[in-house]
Amino acid sequence: MSRTADLAALRLTALGIPRASASAVDAVRGLLALQAQDYPGALWALGLRAPGSTTATIEAAHAGGGIVRSWPMRGTLHLVAAEDLGWMLGLTGPRMVRAAEGRRRQLGLDADDFVRAERAVRGALSGGRHLSRAELFAEFGAAGIPPDGQRGIHTLGQLAQTGVVVQSGRDRWALLEEWVTTPRTLSGEEALREFALRYMLGHGPATAKDFAWWSSLTLTDARAGLAAAGDALERIEVDGETYFLRPGLEPAPRGVHLLPGFDEFVLGYTDRTPQLAREHWLTIVPGGNGVFLPTIVVDGRIAGTWKRRKATTKLITIELTPFGSLTATAARGVRTALDRYAEFIGVEVAIA
Repeated sequence: MSRTADLAALRLTALGIPRASASAVDAVRGLLALQAQDYPGALWALGLRAPGSTTATIEAAHAGGGIVRSWPMRGTLHLVAAEDLGWMLGLTGPRMVRAAEGRRRQLGLDADDFVRAERAVRGALSGGRHLSRAELFAEFGAAGIPPDGQRGIHTLGQLAQTGVVVQSGRDRWALLEEWVTTPRTLSGEEALREFALRYMLGHGPATAKDFAWWSSLTLTDARAGLAAAGDALERIEVDGETYFLRPGLEPAPRGVHLLPGFDEFVLGYTDRTPQLAREHWLTIVPGGNGVFLPTIVVDGRIAGTWKRRKATTKLITIELTPFGSLTATAARGVRTALDRYAEFIGVEVAIA
């Protein structure tokens, strides 16, 4: 198997980009979770995977309760199918809280602060109420926990990681137990198996190391989950590494896709070389600062970046920065992808 071609093409299919889902909720379930620190980018990530969807329909799925947004992994916001968040936090939440203890001490936050913060938000949100982040920060302040600096977001993050609150819309927060009324209940080996299986079905071919990093689990737990998945996953060997994937997975057909920044095609793995040449890494992450630019994908490989330059209510101008000259076929594919993006956001798109 060619590491730089076949692995990338298989990943593209697993991630649901050419293998489209029926709805945004189905697309999220297929990935288990997708990074959503950049909210508009996360909407487009789902739009790519749900034919006929628009920004409005994706946001409606979020506000309607099928999708929630929280910090289930890596201290980073993700979109998750509502029924899956609880059992995921059961595995990852305690470890993420421990990992952030040092930073929270630097901010002057202690255990008593989180007890008071939880009491305050439960009082503010109980009965099915939803508040904005600013309103929750005001509740923290009233409880004697000034949200200045990063204190507010770290307090909110810990309340999310411990399963108290969840984001129920672009800027709406609710109590998790009230908003998600029919959660799946999984624990122990069953939860590890589900985590490993769902990640590999939606991201593989990937390694145990990829899964451990992505999930915030230890490598030991990641391997235990993969062992429990057993024959539900296929295994292939490439350059001495074992990769797990959906049985019968076929490589994606040739084509062009415009992915948002932070898409799982880049963020889903520790080793991204199958889809991205090493010499272009700092182009995708300028300065290595953790901000991932939107990418142009041609035939399974990242071939450049794109970004919105000028925007009005009627027209958005897109700047394309390919790594090299695009073929005529690829250029036509870019135009088709831009047309789909224009339909999704409801605004005409032009190339700068």
